[in-house]
Amino acid sequence: MKIAMANDHAGTQMKEEIKAYLIKEGYQVEDFGTYDENSCDLSDFVYPAALAVAKGECDRGIFCDGVGYGSALIANKINGCYAAVCQDPLCATLAREHTDSNILCLGAKIIGGLMAMEVVKTWLKTEPLMEEKYRRRVQKVCDINDKHCVPID
Repeated sequence: MKIAMANDHAGTQMKEEIKAYLIKEGYQVEDFGTYDENSCDLSDFVYPAALAVAKGECDRGIFCDGVGYGSALIANKINGCYAAVCQDPLCATLAREHTDSNILCLGAKIIGGLMAMEVVKTWLKTEPLMEEKYRRRVQKVCDINDKHCVPID
């Protein structure tokens, strides 16, 4: 599985820790930056990373910023991106099981490194629920996406 990663200055340390874990576990990682803690604009990094997920160049994305919501707001503007902010393993489980999210957003100012790692592990190993009611609900969100978002070239 290939993971797109992106962050702003607040999420640099968290991203680097998660990236090292992913590589150790055999995941491919494409790091869209930023690579230091100098002040920067989140969208400069999340936008191209989200596009990579939407185009299928990466299977999933993990984005780190101060709170997580900035990354999710940007990613969810892209057709085919379904980003969820998760602050604990239960949220990560539900984000995969119930919404089939393909992007995980983490807030480095909200949760610490140990919790973030458990969220990542849970989110990566959890599969979406396949019962008809869950598939129907996910499909309705996909239909809304397709109706209102510009297709990605």
